[in-house]
Amino acid sequence: MKIGPKFKIAKRLGSPIFEKTQTQKFELSVARSANQRNARRPGQMSDYKRQLLEKQKMRMTYGLSEKQLRRYVDDAVEKSNQPVAILMDRLESRLDNIVYRLGLAKTRRLARQMTSHGHICVNGKRMTIPSHKVKVGDVLTVREGSRQTGLFVNLSETHEAVGVPAWASFDVKKMEGVIKTAPVYNPAESLFDPEQVMQYYSR
Repeated sequence: MKIGPKFKIAKRLGSPIFEKTQTQKFELSVARSANQRNARRPGQMSDYKRQLLEKQKMRMTYGLSEKQLRRYVDDAVEKSNQPVAILMDRLESRLDNIVYRLGLAKTRRLARQMTSHGHICVNGKRMTIPSHKVKVGDVLTVREGSRQTGLFVNLSETHEAVGVPAWASFDVKKMEGVIKTAPVYNPAESLFDPEQVMQYYSR
């Protein structure tokens, strides 16, 4: 999915949803823009606009098309009376997100490229579908033929084990990750409000 100019998009959403926007320079730019808007247009943001912004933050964070996100939301609503938990579980269980969470890629965008190019195996089988749902007990490995490429050759030196969530484990020497339990959504780490997203789609 083509995203466009990341700095402009993140600034419009008022949130550093991309790696390159997680800087002090971006924070200062957003603060200046907010002050200018407040000076020109006093008043509160409408509920619809707030929900729309949260939806866009979620979509851009996971690199989803509108159609994909809508499908995930509809599925979550159909399956449970607590759709937020189902939705976040599905998003966090995507193969590209798992690759990112295991520390194999610095961004979800790079993780998506890794998976679509066939560098990752799930339970020994090469997988090229970024949206593939990873399940508890699944074992993810870097494909043998990819281990000496520039993406992984220095992984043992650059990998940050502290970033791997408690629901997964990763052995950097084996280049192997295991999903121990279902992914746990941590609101404190999120740049969007999934409740607002569900309200947007319930209109």
